[in-house]
Amino acid sequence: MTETVHVAVYDTLADWEIGYVTPHIADPEWQRSPGRYRVRTVGATTEPVTTKGGLRILPDAVLADITPEDSAMLILAGNDIWPTDAYAPFVDKTRQFLDAGVPVAAICGATGALAAAGLLDERPHTSNAPEFLQSVGYGGADLYRDEPAVTDGDLITASGIAPVDFARAIFTRLDMYEPRVLDAWYALYGERDPRGYYELMPSGS
Repeated sequence: MTETVHVAVYDTLADWEIGYVTPHIADPEWQRSPGRYRVRTVGATTEPVTTKGGLRILPDAVLADITPEDSAMLILAGNDIWPTDAYAPFVDKTRQFLDAGVPVAAICGATGALAAAGLLDERPHTSNAPEFLQSVGYGGADLYRDEPAVTDGDLITASGIAPVDFARAIFTRLDMYEPRVLDAWYALYGERDPRGYYELMPSGS
């Protein structure tokens, strides 16, 4: 059965932060079980959004219409609207997903929105810097981890300068690769080690 991974889209979305994620989820040749996942974008409305990179995206679905039961994961990229009311529906949906035990992955500014909403107060997490989250007045400073990406159960958080680590954490949580394949993938993209490419070739990945 094909499962849907929902990628939230909104104006000022930092498109490069999910650049390593979506191609590998959407391409069956990269999946351990071909066709296991598909990617669908979800916006607050059906209106087109424009990313930081100037790409115009028409959402596949409306946020209010999806439920945790519809999804394998919700992915939230960074953006400039995270401190505003425009981002509130995405934070509310995150809470709904986490309460239902469906994973959420947030990077960069999206982690700031979750921190401001209290969703990082009791979970190990990371972000761009401790000071970034402290500026929103959250209560989880003792659980901050100075790491590129942190997984705590159903929540993945990452620094905006760690899109490869963010992708690896997502692939791990979705159980997309055998450990050997994932290690080779990270060697290639995360460590720029060409041996990773040659290790991937025999696996058909």
